[in-house]
Amino acid sequence: MAASSSKKSFEIFVSRVPWTVAVKEVKEYFGQFGPVKKCLIPYDKETGFHRGFCWVGFSAEESMTNALQKDTHILEGSKLQVQRNRRSVSGQKPIKDNEDEE
Repeated sequence: MAASSSKKSFEIFVSRVPWTVAVKEVKEYFGQFGPVKKCLIPYDKETGFHRGFCWVGFSAEESMTNALQKDTHILEGSKLQVQRNRRSVSGQKPIKDNEDEE
């Protein structure tokens, strides 16, 4: 059954991410709530900077719930906005303007 649980990811959507933050910092921060399975930060092809939001996937639902229950998330002095991911993890694409080429 370990194989089926490893396929499942419990995702949150994080906005207001400061431009100075990279995947490493996001994973380290959200790692306090439980093991982070993945982190996706889309970058703007023209500017080279990320677009100010990301998705964080946890291995366990409890980790996601812990992150969502915390009132305020501060990373490098900026207050992050954290919410449950609205897109379907099972194949449905996110909003069209987000390119998943990374």
